[in-house]
Amino acid sequence: MKFTLSWLEDHLETEASLDEILYALTDLGLEVEGVENPGDKLRDFTLGYVKKAEKHPDADRLRVCVVDTDEGEKQIICGAPNAREGITVVVAKPGTYVPGIDTTIQVGKIRGVESFGMMASEREMELSDEHDGIIELPSGEVGQRFVDWLAVNDPAKVDPVIEIAITPNRPDALGVQGIARDLAARGLGTLKTPETVPVAGAFSCPVSVTIDEDTLDGCPLFTGRLIRGVKNGPSPQWLQDRLKAIGLRPISALVDITNFFTYDRNRPLHVFDTDKMTGGLRIHRAQGGETLQALDEKEYTFQPGMMVISDDKGPESIAGIMGGEETGVTEDTVNVFVESAFWDFVQIATTGRALKINSDARYRFERGVDPEFTLEGLELATQMVLDLCGGEASEVVVAGAVPDHARAYKLDTDRVQSLVGMEIAPETQRASLEALGFVMDGDMASVPSWRPDVQGEADLVEEVARIASLTQLEAKPMPRMQPGVPKPILTPIQKRERMARRTLAALGYNECVTYSFIDKAAATLFGGGDDATMLENPISSEMSHMRPALLPGLLQAAARNQARGFADMALFELGAVFSGGEPGEQGLVASGILVGATAPRDVHGTRRAVDVFDAKADMEAVLSAIGAPAKTMVLRDVPDWLHPGRSGRVGLGPKKTIATFGEVHPKTLKALDVKGPVVAFTVMLEEVPFPRAASASRGALELSDLQAVERDFAFVVDKDVEALALVNAAQGADKVLIDEVRVFDEFSGEKAEVQMGEGKKSLAVTVRLQPKDKTLTEKDIEAVSAKIVEKVGKATGGTLRG
Repeated sequence: MKFTLSWLEDHLETEASLDEILYALTDLGLEVEGVENPGDKLRDFTLGYVKKAEKHPDADRLRVCVVDTDEGEKQIICGAPNAREGITVVVAKPGTYVPGIDTTIQVGKIRGVESFGMMASEREMELSDEHDGIIELPSGEVGQRFVDWLAVNDPAKVDPVIEIAITPNRPDALGVQGIARDLAARGLGTLKTPETVPVAGAFSCPVSVTIDEDTLDGCPLFTGRLIRGVKNGPSPQWLQDRLKAIGLRPISALVDITNFFTYDRNRPLHVFDTDKMTGGLRIHRAQGGETLQALDEKEYTFQPGMMVISDDKGPESIAGIMGGEETGVTEDTVNVFVESAFWDFVQIATTGRALKINSDARYRFERGVDPEFTLEGLELATQMVLDLCGGEASEVVVAGAVPDHARAYKLDTDRVQSLVGMEIAPETQRASLEALGFVMDGDMASVPSWRPDVQGEADLVEEVARIASLTQLEAKPMPRMQPGVPKPILTPIQKRERMARRTLAALGYNECVTYSFIDKAAATLFGGGDDATMLENPISSEMSHMRPALLPGLLQAAARNQARGFADMALFELGAVFSGGEPGEQGLVASGILVGATAPRDVHGTRRAVDVFDAKADMEAVLSAIGAPAKTMVLRDVPDWLHPGRSGRVGLGPKKTIATFGEVHPKTLKALDVKGPVVAFTVMLEEVPFPRAASASRGALELSDLQAVERDFAFVVDKDVEALALVNAAQGADKVLIDEVRVFDEFSGEKAEVQMGEGKKSLAVTVRLQPKDKTLTEKDIEAVSAKIVEKVGKATGGTLRG
């Protein structure tokens, strides 16, 4: 948003300096992005008087002038055709930088005659493109600074141009009046915008206006009037100067008037040449396929549902965004219809993006304009058209009504301290809001129509703090609200997540953070890749599906490292995995992989390839750290991406899985281009039961001072019976008394079959019994032993080896 200082002073009566205004703007949240002050580059130019001008002895077109300056008489060589005796000129003395020619003036000789300066033209000072001669001033004192002379006689040429950044929530600051209102509320002056006087209509408006029923949500209000007999010539110099200063090209009086109010009051307008229209105006939805040649000389095709302004011939304007070329005003325009409407910001933004049009009208309507200023803006524009172009105005035609925007919120003067930390007197808070246009009724503050961003009580506090200046905020220590240790704020799963991460890092793993999206092939390898987890608009083909597991990302990271010469790795990741696309179809897991060998090569031969037991040990460390039960089951049914004979599934029962571990299947490694061996594990953090009673510390360590007893059992079983089945059966004989069951021997092969029968083998286990309340007697031990033999026999068909 650009504006000039004099433009701001049209709305703000102030004695503040430019620097004070710039500081206040940034402090109010309207950050100053730049200032162009033409007076800065003209500061060194002074006024002089040509006392004498003679022809140069060696050049017909040059004149040797004697110029009276603040440093006395100076001889200056000049080639301008109007250089003559008796005129007041602008002098650049030696050492003065001339911006138009990018040169610093020096004392020099021209055709053998010394010159002590230069008399400047307007182009050389970047005041205009005029360069046919040097500047001739009608008056002025010798030695007076030229910039001071301009400030009195032609202030527009030294008017500073200020550019501020506008955040999307401050559409009111897209008008100079809104900026002046903020500065007045800060105390830098008084808001002086004059009251609008309606223009009496001289005749009924012959242009009818209708809004289709299905378009009222996008255009709740449309106003306009006909002005006949206008003369559309160039706009006055003051208006042209303002538009040029902010980077706009003056076109004609009618167009310049609409541009002026766009920036002055944040009120976009449009004018139609009614002599080029057929019938009245209709605001409606496009059927789709209609075209319009717009004012930017481009043709646009409407999509179904876009808002259009049409006459009986067809579309004449892209509603709220840009008018059509056919009904645009020219120098020959005599009769015009001036439009002022209120448009829904969402629908304007949608249409503008679809058609890829960036206009000042769209920029403002999609952020929000003042709905109550719609008719008033039309009155102001009408008066300026009459003043600058003449003509006669009709009565106003109105379709629709001003939408209801009324809302009020309670001003709690104590919340400034609690929300912002500033101490502001209640009467000051009320005065600040009233200065911004809020209407106070007791503790209730009614929001002005030009502030769509204020949507709650906290926004009132923000306005009060903004006007008071957040630079006054002092840092103060927050007092402890309650004595003692504060209540923990981390949830149980957050604590578990942190503990798992710290445990894996302590084990020597490096943490990876991979994308939640992977390619379909990798997702399919790990049980995913279906339509439920497919992204509708993926970043790339390599990120088309939500990941069903963390292992694909870790294995792909390992492949990239191997390609760069890193063979031995320990990587882990902790994050979400997705079994579907609906809420709740995700879980939090921790996964790790070990690649290559356990150690670098050394003389002692300690290096070996990683195996399944490395993965199992690290998995058990994580389970222990997060509080998993000590007694678990290891089952054989594992996912397809793990080796079926070198992996396991850890559960609290046949169906309750809390972890998996094992060697990654060679087919999986080949598909992901990873060189083995690779072992991996995954811990389902949310599946491990949480303690029933919350405690700030771990429970007390339970130790028994009673003697433990170990008994060995050798069972003859079929050779295809797994040792794990036997161990689980023995463990279940007495879950309280039996502390551990461990396999210590296996006897199989031809010799075993000779002794025990064909297809048989021997498995020997040690069972550790740990009493809790009394020392075990021989009778107790025999009873438990009998249960063990019975359980193993039922589960495996095994018998005690004789």
